[in-house]
Amino acid sequence: MSDKSPRHITSKKPGKSLKEKRAAKRAKAEHPSAVEASLHPKKR
Repeated sequence: MSDKSPRHITSKKPGKSLKEKRAAKRAKAEHPSAVEASLHPKKR
């Protein structure tokens, strides 16, 4: 019986590095849009 596992290799584009993801997340957290701030008040 033949092996049914996929053999084709998809060329994957390199994603953002972990540092870039963290920087983007921090930038987003520091400057939330006015709409988001009004819809989702911070819970403390």
